[in-house]
Amino acid sequence: MTDPIRVVLVDDQALFRAGIRMVIDSQPDLEVVGEAGDGQAAIALVRSIRPDVVLMDIRMPVLDGLAATAELLRDPAPPRIVMLTTFDLDEAAARAIRQGASGFLLKDTQPEFLLAAIRTVHTGSSVIAAAATTDLFTAFPAPVAPPPPAYAGLTDREREIFALAARGLSNAEIAQGEFLSEATVKTHISRILAKLSLRDRVQLVVFAHDHHLI
Repeated sequence: MTDPIRVVLVDDQALFRAGIRMVIDSQPDLEVVGEAGDGQAAIALVRSIRPDVVLMDIRMPVLDGLAATAELLRDPAPPRIVMLTTFDLDEAAARAIRQGASGFLLKDTQPEFLLAAIRTVHTGSSVIAAAATTDLFTAFPAPVAPPPPAYAGLTDREREIFALAARGLSNAEIAQGEFLSEATVKTHISRILAKLSLRDRVQLVVFAHDHHLI
């Protein structure tokens, strides 16, 4: 049997954490392995138990989620970090994702979507709330910058796959549209990420938006 995805919850509201824990622990493939009420405590907890996924509130006392995320992402093998926010167009969420967070979720999201998001970010097969992520970077664009030389090193096929992934399509959606196997798409995505020195698919989306490639 596959080990469950290990999740840490970080939020200053204990009642909110309790509700999210109940939802996550109801699933056989997910497990909450720890909680923290501020960013400083989160850093110590995450470094001690090494979870797979962290749900990180943006606004907290002592140390906010943005600073805690930046600190954790400097570690050699950081977890996937998903930001929790009250607003769908939150500039702090955009900043967190640009610095390496793997997506964002609204705090009032439906339980089914929350569970799907945790699984999605863990597998890396698609982007959480692709349309909302696109809206976020449209609302808070980065300064115009030309594509780095590494982008020119992509093959024509890789650029085609890059463009589809940048629109938020999953491996399955790309495979279906391009008449490829999912394994082939996954291989292309891995090569693209390696060539562009990107950590995951959400960073690919950020790269595409910030360099005006979509």
